Amino acid sequence: MEENHIIEVENLYMYFPVTAGVMQKKVADVKAVDGVSFYIKKGETLGLVGESGCGKTTTGRCILQLYEGTKGKVSFEGVDLTKLKKEQMRKMRRNMQLIFQDPFASLDPRMTAGEIIGEPLKVHNLAKGKEYKEQVEELFRMVELEPYMANRYPHEFSGGQRQRIGIARALAVRPKFVVCDEPVSALDVSIQAQIILLLEKLREEMGLTYLFIAHDLSVVRNISDRVAVMYLGKIVEITHSDELYANPLHPYTIALLSAVPIPDPKIDRTRQRIILKGDVPSPINPPAGCRFNPRCQMAIDICREKEPELKLVGEEHLVSCHLVKSSAGIGNPPANQ
Repeated sequence: MEENHIIEVENLYMYFPVTAGVMQKKVADVKAVDGVSFYIKKGETLGLVGESGCGKTTTGRCILQLYEGTKGKVSFEGVDLTKLKKEQMRKMRRNMQLIFQDPFASLDPRMTAGEIIGEPLKVHNLAKGKEYKEQVEELFRMVELEPYMANRYPHEFSGGQRQRIGIARALAVRPKFVVCDEPVSALDVSIQAQIILLLEKLREEMGLTYLFIAHDLSVVRNISDRVAVMYLGKIVEITHSDELYANPLHPYTIALLSAVPIPDPKIDRTRQRIILKGDVPSPINPPAGCRFNPRCQMAIDICREKEPELKLVGEEHLVSCHLVKSSAGIGNPPANQ
């Protein structure tokens, strides 16, 4: 593991069994995550994007060991998390936290905001008495809420305020790595911008590293250093944020970016929109070859027969496509294929 890598994921698989009948016999697997590999550098934000059901959230939860992966390796600062016992993992979790998608469902309605934010401090025995109260007040200020709100219950806050409570709870134990699971998708656009600015500020102040999961490419562009595009359990493209938006290479990434609204109406009228045909195939029975081939306008025979490897085509630019031969873009497939 390289020194500047805080997270390394190697060939991660997460299959959920499908059962049927009175005896609940296993009949198939939902291949939620199917052989994913990537790394996250210390202090950076890696955006993970894709359609609903592509395996983004499952990947994040497997990294935190909330789901026990079917196979594969997840390393945090050189420690293989998949081999840790429960008590060892509980101590390690202080370094890794999760911000949930739904700010209302993730907060206990019977607990006050102060109790919710302070609970991790009690679980990990980090503060008591006066020190506990001071730290809770500091966490409220950190996420731009007033400490006097500590006695209010979740239903007394707005959606944006509830998400700030969720962020404060995640940061209470001073983690090094945070999985942000679509933290702004349930919020109004104006509030989304505030939460993203807050997350960026906290990253700088606390030296945090983020895995930022989202389906909105415009949101990911503003906060991510690098972006990984996921489709049906596989990562199809991963590179620096600016490079991805300026030079997308995988047909799926190109299609996604064509749907992102552009503020300039003149440019918006001239660009080509790519409408994908059909629905996302079932993760229980994914197509042979490239997962994207049934919906790809450029698919050729090899795409239906052989699964493409995630290969390096430029500086830290990896693409999983038979038609991409270099960073120049889509071209003819290599002769040996």
